[in-house]
Amino acid sequence: MPVTGSPLHGRTAVVTGAARGLGAAMARELSARGAGVALLGREERTLKRVQDTLPGACGCWEVDVTDDRGLARAGADIRARLGPPSVVVANAGVAEGGPFAESDPAVWRRVIEVNLIGSAATARTFLGDLLDTSGYFLQVASLASIGAAPMMSAYCASKAGVESFAHALRAEVAHRRVGVGIAYINWTDTDMVRDADEFAVLRELRGHMPPPARRVYPVEYVAGRLVTAIERRRPSVYVPGWLRSAQLVRAALPPLVTLLSRRELPRLAAVEPFEATGLLGAGVPAGRDASRPPRG
Repeated sequence: MPVTGSPLHGRTAVVTGAARGLGAAMARELSARGAGVALLGREERTLKRVQDTLPGACGCWEVDVTDDRGLARAGADIRARLGPPSVVVANAGVAEGGPFAESDPAVWRRVIEVNLIGSAATARTFLGDLLDTSGYFLQVASLASIGAAPMMSAYCASKAGVESFAHALRAEVAHRRVGVGIAYINWTDTDMVRDADEFAVLRELRGHMPPPARRVYPVEYVAGRLVTAIERRRPSVYVPGWLRSAQLVRAALPPLVTLLSRRELPRLAAVEPFEATGLLGAGVPAGRDASRPPRG
């Protein structure tokens, strides 16, 4: 049964990218704390499987976060069925790895569209509800928002963009009693990260990070930390906590990354040439047969 002691009890929460991974885990945690949950994603069948695991009021809507009209229709239906949202989590995201010069322009653009434009479209769709309810918008960002990495240009650009967007939105709506939070997360045990390890370019990227930075965290742990931040209307949340310290040295990160890349990338490329991964996190990663189920 949903808990009754949480400030989320009886409220409506919207989660994008809720068909799997962190979005699904956050939906379960929000529901367990008493919120009615609207699950948004591109895979209705998978969304319904998540919906079936939730203890409280919920519903699922198949929609692309880059589709303004589709989001508007979903928003109207959510208000009618669950009530006006007072929590919105912009979690939907995809990634691509590989050399920028060899990247597919359409795939590169899609990463930006889903991660950045999709987050803004989500905020635009539900901002009126958040203004009416004095609600809270959580933007899921990344360590990539603080320090960019080679071979992930689209992902890093999009996550730096959503961080800046969230800061700007927070300043605009603070006087209207709407909270805007940014979730800085590191490697999380989702199918996107597990499938990324199948590609040398991303496997080596993570493998050459300092030990604390390469650790993969359980998705349930990350979701729990983020939902607690929602309850407390935090302006920021860092999972793991040491990521906060990266803010103190972020100006030093680009030259350090460049120095390490100048030394390591030629050596790694000589062992196994880097290739584009294609789109990761969109259901079926590039390089894997759609008929073969994901690991984990």
